[in-house]
Amino acid sequence: MANDGGRTDLPTSYGLQPPRRSPEDRAEAAAAADPAGPAAEAPAAAAPPATAPPAAVPPAAARPADGRAGGTGRLVGGRYLLQEQLGAGGMGTVWKAHDRVVDRPVAVKEPRVPEHLGERERATAYRRMLREARAAARIDHPGVVTIHDVVLEDGRPWIVMELVRGRSLADVLDEGTLPPQEAARIGLAVLNALAAAHDAGVLHRDVKPANVLIGRHDRVVLTDFGIAQVEGEAPLTETGSFVGSPEFIAPERVLGQRPGPESDLWSLGVVLYAAVEGMSPFRRQTTPGTLQAVLSAEPQTSAHAGTLGLLINRMLHKNPQSRPTVIEVRAALRAVAHPEPAAPAPGAGQGSGPAADPGRRPAAPRLGRGARLGVLGAAVAAVLALVLVLADPFSGVPDGWVERDETKLVNATLAVPAGYERNADKAKVTYTDPDGVFAVSLERSEGEKRSPLETANADLAWYEEGGETDYRDTMEDAEGTVDNPVFQERDAALLDVAYTSREEEDEGTRYRDLALIVVNGKGVQYRLEVWMPAAKDQAAEGEKIFETVKEHLAVHDL
Repeated sequence: MANDGGRTDLPTSYGLQPPRRSPEDRAEAAAAADPAGPAAEAPAAAAPPATAPPAAVPPAAARPADGRAGGTGRLVGGRYLLQEQLGAGGMGTVWKAHDRVVDRPVAVKEPRVPEHLGERERATAYRRMLREARAAARIDHPGVVTIHDVVLEDGRPWIVMELVRGRSLADVLDEGTLPPQEAARIGLAVLNALAAAHDAGVLHRDVKPANVLIGRHDRVVLTDFGIAQVEGEAPLTETGSFVGSPEFIAPERVLGQRPGPESDLWSLGVVLYAAVEGMSPFRRQTTPGTLQAVLSAEPQTSAHAGTLGLLINRMLHKNPQSRPTVIEVRAALRAVAHPEPAAPAPGAGQGSGPAADPGRRPAAPRLGRGARLGVLGAAVAAVLALVLVLADPFSGVPDGWVERDETKLVNATLAVPAGYERNADKAKVTYTDPDGVFAVSLERSEGEKRSPLETANADLAWYEEGGETDYRDTMEDAEGTVDNPVFQERDAALLDVAYTSREEEDEGTRYRDLALIVVNGKGVQYRLEVWMPAAKDQAAEGEKIFETVKEHLAVHDL
């Protein structure tokens, strides 16, 4: 939250506990976030926003009250139809809107300033919003929210930007901390966005979890350049005032010294600490206490950062010159976010993969929309004919099927219908039919401590709770069962679940997953999964594919 320094009627209390933020805090910096929608963004080049100062602010008697000027159904700038309020903070309201000219969804930030502010302070706040648009628009990077337009109405600048569907990192942290690898992945994306901003002569100056958006397909977006310092432009901060979020601000800024890129890196270091620990190491009961901690307190060593802890400590050095460079931070974050795969264990074959994450959840293959929505056609009928002609299991694979040796990747051999397209990723292989209606995957992971039944029941719960992927729910109305068959003389688990998709491109369509889970005596788990539409004919076809693949699957180290 921005604190303009010392106003007794602004929030100054910061409790010693993990963040539990008010609705205003949640929405203040999620400028382009749509917490409910999992649809894809429509990337567009940023149009140069207006650079002229805002028009003269109308007298208070004639000026519409901030926060009431907008509203669902209002047309802003003659083209942006406000549809839904996404959030409201002390300095702005963010709306989901529809651009009637180019027919696309956008986010519109309506300026709001407290009514007690005088005309001079109000004009400064509006100029700061214009600077936010200019600062973001001059940065060409996918990790920075794209500014489409700035509309001046009632002397107030309304910022029109891309609609990033997802959640803020602050919202994610409200539900729990992140493992170091995920924190490093997000931090690496923020670092790259900051590097692009610095190259463009822009210091963000307010890097915090609320200003980091987590979008679809692992996209991370840095937003809210409202207090950014742009090279060559005069500062907007009043003398003696304080702008920024106290617990994330660098010591040199607290002291009134000229900040540099190192100041943004300090803030990123605090974000990384908060991501793994749940709160800033400098948070105190009051703003003065927080600022004093930033200046003099050494952060308590993170208990959960792992190898990320050393980097965080360096980034939080009080002396800016002693902090690591962007290049050093990038290398360290990459090492944590993308660790080198472990060497294969002796006798485990060449298919060894990384250790399994106990909290891992299944990810259904994401195929083309037309394939997912299509009905049985000529290609599907051909597959059906192939599956029905099953040969004697002891004499080889069925007619129309081929054997695939995946020993090097997953230490197993399997059979799939001929013509299925192969895609390999680390210790997982996926085969998809040419029309994308069915998909077969086999994944190998190490370090599994749960039994197959425990894993299958946890996975079923994940489906039933919404199938959270990339910090958003992707499904609803899930129904399933768990059984306990035997596979290659080992106890296994069979998960059968159907669900309705919440993905925008096929929302409302029902799908079905069949999964066989088995673990060997060394904690190596194998997961065979077949994904299919839940429509009666296609589900029956998918069942036959699953049974045939399972029948001819040979895992070499069970």
